[in-house]
Amino acid sequence: MKMTLLFASLLALSCTASAAPFPVLTDAAPEKAGFNIERLNALDNWIAQQVDAGYPSVNLLIIKDSHIVYRKAWGQAKKYDGSVLMSHPVKATTDTLYDLASNTKMYATNFALQKLMSEGKLQPDDLISKYIPDFGDRPGDAIKGKSTLRIADLLHHSGGFPADPQYPNQAVAGELYSQDKATTLEMIKRTPLAYRPGTKHIYSDVDYMLLGFIVESVTGQPLDRYVEENLYRPLGLTHTVFNPLQKGFRQQQIAATELNGNTRDGVIHFPNIRTTTLWGQVHDEKAFYSMGGVSGHAGLFSNTGDIAVLMQTMLNGGGYGNVTLFSPETVKMFTQSSPEDATFGLGWRVNGNASMTPTFGTLASAQAYGHTGWTGTLTVIDPANQMAIVMLSNKPHSPVADPQKNPNMFNSGLMPIATYGWVVDQIYAALKHE
Repeated sequence: MKMTLLFASLLALSCTASAAPFPVLTDAAPEKAGFNIERLNALDNWIAQQVDAGYPSVNLLIIKDSHIVYRKAWGQAKKYDGSVLMSHPVKATTDTLYDLASNTKMYATNFALQKLMSEGKLQPDDLISKYIPDFGDRPGDAIKGKSTLRIADLLHHSGGFPADPQYPNQAVAGELYSQDKATTLEMIKRTPLAYRPGTKHIYSDVDYMLLGFIVESVTGQPLDRYVEENLYRPLGLTHTVFNPLQKGFRQQQIAATELNGNTRDGVIHFPNIRTTTLWGQVHDEKAFYSMGGVSGHAGLFSNTGDIAVLMQTMLNGGGYGNVTLFSPETVKMFTQSSPEDATFGLGWRVNGNASMTPTFGTLASAQAYGHTGWTGTLTVIDPANQMAIVMLSNKPHSPVADPQKNPNMFNSGLMPIATYGWVVDQIYAALKHE
């Protein structure tokens, strides 16, 4: 009897020990998760039509209740060589890596900060000057506020920095010109504030460039090494990296972006500008030229499968399987709306009002949060529905519609699929209708 009880106790202990504290993703049929398959098929056909009409490629993955219920790829990872259509384009697959652009801010920098804050290594109210030597107001500054600038101000995009100082373009940047990482930090310190910190929310890459430098200051490691070793590797992720061509990936595994380098089909020029089709290098100019491909605001590449794990980690409150990255309290703090603007969390964009419809559509819950990226990337995490969506694409792999009129508008950017909310609404409609 005693042996039976002992065996039972040991068995119970073994089961407890083997049970992972956090849900992990498993595959499930969409119908079992409550989706109407006909509506999802209609979405599939609609995306295929967008690709046939010229959109380069799309990867889409849907999570519901810890299950991957939909994962598909459409189009070509590379269809142009320069401005010439390839006779043998590279097909996109569900494993294709995409340039995440500003989704880097969330899945590299924010994830790193969430972990470090959970570990008590820094706080939202910490001054930037605590981690960045010589950061502060200068005697000639027209607008002051750098000396009292906090991490939270940068996360809220209320730090006073302009949206896009073009550091690598000497003609635009002037005295702030930099194509070297160490110099770039010095130029950021010198960048004049555009408004008094805390008075408004102006989305700025500079905020996240600084936050990336802060992660490096706290950890003593380059940003890419820290996140790859301390976030992605423990989660078992193998396709989430900065500078993928330097880390064992081949171009054929990666979606190409702009056709003629960063020239916008020949109308933009600056020293060392790339002129051939971008394939495996980060598109973002500041990230590539001024930061060596590794920056807090851009540079990360990934695929939908890896991003799915990162989104599920958020839905789980900071862990996945046996791995804990950060606390539920930290997740709540980072995804809570700013009192001044309901659409801004700490870095995360929140579905706080109708202005976010182009991102979240009209059917996502008010608790939904996520981010977009300039290259055509979208992530939506909806804890109220235990649902998440990742759409990756290479939108700039398309001719510029009118280089002289607007060099930043590509033909693909004029298509309905470029407004992410269209896709998000169709997914939610498939869930809500039997």
